[in-house]
Amino acid sequence: MPLVKREIVIAYVCLAGICLIWGTTFLVMRIGVMSFPPFLFAAIRQIIAGLLLSGFLFLVKKESFPSWNVLRIQAFRGFLLITCGNGLVSWAEVFVPSGLAAIICSTMPVMVILINLTVNRSELPNWIITLGVVIGLSGIVLVFSEYLADFANPNYRIGIILIFLATFTWAIGSMLTQRKNMNSSPFLNAGMQMLFGGFFCLPFSFFFDDLSNVVITSEVVLALSYLIIMGSVAAFSMYAYTLSKLPITIASLYSYINPLVAVVLGWFVLSEKLNLKIGLAFLITVLGIYLVNYGYQRQQKKRYESSNL
Repeated sequence: MPLVKREIVIAYVCLAGICLIWGTTFLVMRIGVMSFPPFLFAAIRQIIAGLLLSGFLFLVKKESFPSWNVLRIQAFRGFLLITCGNGLVSWAEVFVPSGLAAIICSTMPVMVILINLTVNRSELPNWIITLGVVIGLSGIVLVFSEYLADFANPNYRIGIILIFLATFTWAIGSMLTQRKNMNSSPFLNAGMQMLFGGFFCLPFSFFFDDLSNVVITSEVVLALSYLIIMGSVAAFSMYAYTLSKLPITIASLYSYINPLVAVVLGWFVLSEKLNLKIGLAFLITVLGIYLVNYGYQRQQKKRYESSNL
């Protein structure tokens, strides 16, 4: 098998792994942060994961130490992807059900496309993209209709806003990671992003976490262990590799599967709300995301064909 084709196959295998693993992390994260300061939880998780992955690559694989410019760029991406993308969701999940958090995060591909269209202002979204955005937002609103009473809690409202913000920063970080990989190792980049992003979570912990009574329970240890090995070292490395080999509209397709896994697990393990309306809302949201992706691909194809006439 040619090298390029083999790399594409590996990228799709990684994408399949992301779909399953990250769907479980919403539940495990909520279990951890319910009894442990959330930003500190995210910091410990990502710093250890970053040290494990980077240390393995430096000591075993003999990767060369990156330049200052590469470190600076990965630190910024780590802030977007890890500190904001993961840290904010960790804090929000103290108050927001894991399934709902996953459904909101599933809008990431929509944000990527809308950001792309905003940057390229000469190209307006076609009717399929517009319809997809409307349908996707309708699905989110339908989900929220099941949690109206929770909006009386200000922390819940803040949590919802932070999850949307985290999804936005994750979209920007993903776009930057794909567009400017500088031909460096995607796995080393992932390790550095986790390491920097984890350290950047520490100031947030100091200001926003209640550190007066930190208790490490067996549940916290198990949750951290799973998230460090599977959620960070394995899945985040897979994501970095996938972004380096596949278009971001394909690499972000995990968003279709993650919320389904998270909603079902949240209902089964933590007795989170799951009924016909939430199931319908999930399907409507996914339909909207699909239409946005499909419309964007059609628009890109038409632009490519026009440029080659």
